[in-house]
Amino acid sequence: MPGFELIGKEEQEAVNQIFDNGGILFAHGFDAMRKNFHIREFEAMAVEYFKCKHSLAVSSGTAAIKIALKALNIKPGDEVITQAFNFIATVEAILDCGAIPVIANVDASLNMDPADCESLINEKTRALLPVHMLGVPADMDSIMAIAKKHDLKVMEDNCESVGAGYNGQFLGCIGDAGAFSYDFGKVITCGEGGMVVTNDGKVDKYVREYHDHGHENNPNFPRGKDTKTNYGFNYRMTEMQAAVGKVQLGRLNYIIAENKKRYEALKQTIPATLTKRQIPEGSEPIYDTFIFFADTSEEKDRYAEILTDEGFGTKNLPDAMEWHCTAFWDHALDSEQIKHSQKTKDLLDKAVAVPIWLRKKPEEYSMIGKKLFQY
Repeated sequence: MPGFELIGKEEQEAVNQIFDNGGILFAHGFDAMRKNFHIREFEAMAVEYFKCKHSLAVSSGTAAIKIALKALNIKPGDEVITQAFNFIATVEAILDCGAIPVIANVDASLNMDPADCESLINEKTRALLPVHMLGVPADMDSIMAIAKKHDLKVMEDNCESVGAGYNGQFLGCIGDAGAFSYDFGKVITCGEGGMVVTNDGKVDKYVREYHDHGHENNPNFPRGKDTKTNYGFNYRMTEMQAAVGKVQLGRLNYIIAENKKRYEALKQTIPATLTKRQIPEGSEPIYDTFIFFADTSEEKDRYAEILTDEGFGTKNLPDAMEWHCTAFWDHALDSEQIKHSQKTKDLLDKAVAVPIWLRKKPEEYSMIGKKLFQY
C-alpha cells in the first residue's frame, strides 16, 4: 500500500538537510549555495533501479502522462486508446493534448483487453495507453505486438504500479515512455510528484525541455541566456519532494516484500470457488491490493461492510469507482465511449479490492479473510 505509512525520521532528516546545506528548493542553478542537486540524484537513482536509460522527475503523475504523450507527438485530433478502468487523470492528460480518448474495456486482469483494444484501431489512432492498475501489469506482450502491427506508439500509465515487473522488465520501461506517480496514496510518495521514464533519447530530450518552459539547459550558457527550440510549461519537481523521494525509493524493495507477506496471508483464506483477479503470466506485482468478485451486490456490500468495520476499508472498488471507471465520465467523454465502457462497469460492480496495509500484520490478513469468508 502507500509509502506514507513509513514516512518518518529519515524523510524529515532528508528535508532538514536541504536547509542545512543552503535551503535551495529549485532544481537549477544556485550552485555555490548548495551541496546537492536532489532532483538529479533522484532521477539517477530511478535509472539505476528501474533499469531504464532516462528518467525525469516532474510535479505529478498526471503531468508525466501529458508530457510523455506530447513527446510521442500526440496532436489535436489524434486518437489514443486507453482503458475503462483507470483514474480520471489518464483521460484528462489525453484531452489536455487536444487528442481524443478512445476507451477499451478491461479483461479479467482488470487491465486493457488487447482484443478489444485492437478492434478500436482506425486511421486516426496514434497511440495505445495501457494503465497498470492497482499493482498488476497489463498483458504487455500482446499490447506491444498490436502496436508493432499497426505502427503505433505505446505510453504506459504506471502511476499505480511503481516497482512492478513483466517478463523481467519494470513497468513503464517496456513501451516508448512510461509515467509514474509519487502522490500521497502511492506505493512510494513525495507528497505530490511523478516521473517520466523512457529508453528513447529523443523522448527524454523533449520532456526535459517541455517541463521546464522549453529550457535546453545548454551547458555553454547561463540559465538566463539559455537556448530554446520549443515552448514548454512548468511541471518541475521541487528539491524537497526529491529529497523525500530518494528515501522512499530506497524503501521500495522492503515495501513490496512486506506487501507480499500480507497478500499471501489473505490469499490462503480465499475459497477455491471464489473468482479472483487474473494475474497475467510473467507478472511481478507489487501486491498493492487483493481483488476478488462477489456473486451479488448484496454480497459485495457485506464484504465492504466487514472490511470497513475491521479497519481495512476498500481501495477504489467499490468506494471510489466513480473516479476510476470511464462509464461515469460524461463530463469528459462522449456517449459512445460511455456506452462502450458499460462492460467494464458491469465487471467492476462485482469487485472488492482489499488494500494491503503495512500497519496491519500478516496475521490480521488471515483473520480478515476468515471473517470475510466465514470460516
